[in-house]
Amino acid sequence: MRIALHGNVFNEEVKPCIQQVIGFLQANGIEIIISKKFSDKYVQSFSQPGNFEIFRRITPSHKVDYVISLGGDGTLLETVSLVGKTETPILGINTGRLGFLATTPKDLIDQSLKDLLQKNYKLDCRTLIKLETNADIFKQARFALNEMAILKTDSSSMITVHTYVDGEYLNSYWADGLIVSTPTGSTGYSLSCGGPIVLPHSNNFVITPVSAHNLNVRPLIVSDLSEISFKVEARSNKFLISLDSKSESVDSYVKLTVRKEDFQAKLITFNHLNYFDTLRQKLNWGLDLRN
Repeated sequence: MRIALHGNVFNEEVKPCIQQVIGFLQANGIEIIISKKFSDKYVQSFSQPGNFEIFRRITPSHKVDYVISLGGDGTLLETVSLVGKTETPILGINTGRLGFLATTPKDLIDQSLKDLLQKNYKLDCRTLIKLETNADIFKQARFALNEMAILKTDSSSMITVHTYVDGEYLNSYWADGLIVSTPTGSTGYSLSCGGPIVLPHSNNFVITPVSAHNLNVRPLIVSDLSEISFKVEARSNKFLISLDSKSESVDSYVKLTVRKEDFQAKLITFNHLNYFDTLRQKLNWGLDLRN
């Protein structure tokens, strides 16, 4: 069995978790390969080479059975980008803060790894959003687990995002930006901008304006079978496009379309965790003396 590791934070609190994971896998005869970023941090933190095979992106030739993400939700989003269309199952171990996606806590590392090796887990298949554009951006990784966002580049002027759903005009959003999120991303940036929480397998996208300059504009839920396209006007003739944690500046002539990606992100979950538990814990629902 081959397992890949990815992570990018190696502080004193996280280092014991990394040693615990590597030690467990080696003790069980698992072959380990690590991401380039993980390798660089490993050498800096432990002052010794790990003698592991290094990858920059998972490909079928790596013959990886699982990928373990060691960090928070941002690290797991990076891991999804590294896995791409191979759809290799991802286990997110939360050594960060929130842990909406990386749901395995540090105190359950050994038990979770045992369950993984014994195949006592479920695969939670999450929809990805794909960006199609005539600009040379994001290279091979034009997809996201959480959202695609169109954002202004400065703090002085808003942008206008003319939006079309399946070729039909929807609206012109005068705003600081516009988010199209997956159900997974509905608890992220979209939520902070007033968007609704959508359950993971609802087969929808959420269109959420960022600081809209029209008070009657509200988030909109559309089918994830839809094709959503945009024309952007900006005074500076530049705006930002982001896919999860990646962002690039582009010119206003660039054509943008988003749709559901052909492949999915497969997240590993265990029986002791479920989505509603995560919502209550991470959003502090039910914190009332009456409960």
